[in-house]
Amino acid sequence: MTQGAATPLPPPKERRRLREAGSLSRDDVAARVGVTRETVRRWEAGRTTPKGQKREAYARLLAELVPAEEPQAAAPVPVTVTAASGVTAKPAGPATAVATVDHVLKPEPVPVGAVRTPAEAFDALYTHTAPFLVRQTYLLTGRRILARESVERAFQQAWQQWPTVAVDPDPAGWVRAAAYEYAMSPWHGLRPGKRQPEAPPADPADRELLGVLLDLPPVYRRTLLLYDGVGLDLPETAAETEASTPAAANRILHAREEIARKLPDLAVPEQLHRRLTELASAEQLDATGSTVVRSGGERRTRFWTRAAVAFTVFIIGATALTVRVAPTHYEPVPAPGSPIAGVPPLTGPEPLTPADLELRKELRERLSGGPERLAPQAQ
Repeated sequence: MTQGAATPLPPPKERRRLREAGSLSRDDVAARVGVTRETVRRWEAGRTTPKGQKREAYARLLAELVPAEEPQAAAPVPVTVTAASGVTAKPAGPATAVATVDHVLKPEPVPVGAVRTPAEAFDALYTHTAPFLVRQTYLLTGRRILARESVERAFQQAWQQWPTVAVDPDPAGWVRAAAYEYAMSPWHGLRPGKRQPEAPPADPADRELLGVLLDLPPVYRRTLLLYDGVGLDLPETAAETEASTPAAANRILHAREEIARKLPDLAVPEQLHRRLTELASAEQLDATGSTVVRSGGERRTRFWTRAAVAFTVFIIGATALTVRVAPTHYEPVPAPGSPIAGVPPLTGPEPLTPADLELRKELRERLSGGPERLAPQAQ
């Protein structure tokens, strides 16, 4: 699916950068475009795309924020978090990168040269992303089954919305955000099968590191994993966690401080990244085949579609039955009865008078002390 003649928009990260460069808040943008603040947040995160008049108004606003000497979007400057000053910028280079892109937590770009059909594009994305995403989700939750289930559900959701995901600037990031949201849902604690703890890692060092990670608040754990584990830069981490850049930096600092307090050997970010990579690679976490995931998503969609149709038919039938048996005219309630002259009202038994009580006593005594009864006998 393509956008056709729709007004072009810069990438989601560039939208956020232009807004911050223009000293505008999300509320300011929302007021000028005529949408809510949450809508602007989703636009900047790349989860939704504006359409129609909202898209044109948003494009005009972003065009006004572009400086005259900046005809094109500038490349983002890699940043790192330091304990002393918070957020500092460094030139890109292999010697200064804090989170190295490896082949354990972050995959290589998806090859799209030979992709011709939507199914082939989906399979290529799944093959190059799912195994790494399962390891990331395991570090996020500490549960192997939940990690696989979260990734499968995320890709099933992506297949259902494939026309939108296919044109997304970062399809892998779209699926990663969906998997993280599903994995971190608090409703999993209410499921009977999820209450039982899984076997911890065999290595004591890995077991200790995983325990420290799971002790962090979920939002801190997710931010640390994206920055020090996956290797995203600070603006990307902030956008994916739907937080401001200073807030994301503070979360990373506090998470690092907590880990360094319990595990002093991991006070250096490079060592922390290496240990996260080793912890993820130590687990045998394989993803299900892409064909199985697509067919499972299609079956799930058909099931819920049929359930919705059946529920709709039930509502229609109940409504029709109600209309059929409902009264068509008003029937007044009968008036209460009135007494008739000369007819005594119905009354119940009255209490016994003293004379009645005396008579009853006399009768009972007479019967008990009377003559014996005669009984015939056989000859």
